[in-house]
Amino acid sequence: MEIQNYKGNSWTARKVDNTFIVSVKNGSGIIESLTDFVVSQHIQSGEVTGIGAVSEATLRFFQPSTKKYVDKTFNEQMEVTNISGNVSEIDGKPLLHLHITLGREDYTALAGHLLDAKIRGAGEFFFYPLNAKLSKTKDEDAGINFYDFEK
Repeated sequence: MEIQNYKGNSWTARKVDNTFIVSVKNGSGIIESLTDFVVSQHIQSGEVTGIGAVSEATLRFFQPSTKKYVDKTFNEQMEVTNISGNVSEIDGKPLLHLHITLGREDYTALAGHLLDAKIRGAGEFFFYPLNAKLSKTKDEDAGINFYDFEK
């Protein structure tokens, strides 16, 4: 078993075999921190999962009829019960496509596409990289990005 440790400005990580375990520092933004991690480790594609807690989160919901996103920010302490998504590239830049489920103090849940969130407590993530480059391109008819296997 091969184990290596890594450190960024707002994250620490351990690589075990081909899996990365990433901890995002308290007070840090999830998207910025994980994008920095992906860039530093040259991850072009793969799967990501995570749990933790946040003090604010901006979620995004896609309206197919208008082909527009609606964003909403929630400023409260919430449990991250699940983050799941993938890593790819768009226009040569890393793209994290993450969905999140958040538990509120009253035990209700919020869910949607994660635009960003600020860690307040723990931010624990697993990355499962693929040895391939995956690109996405915007599909104008649908209004969203799809994998482009021709690139």
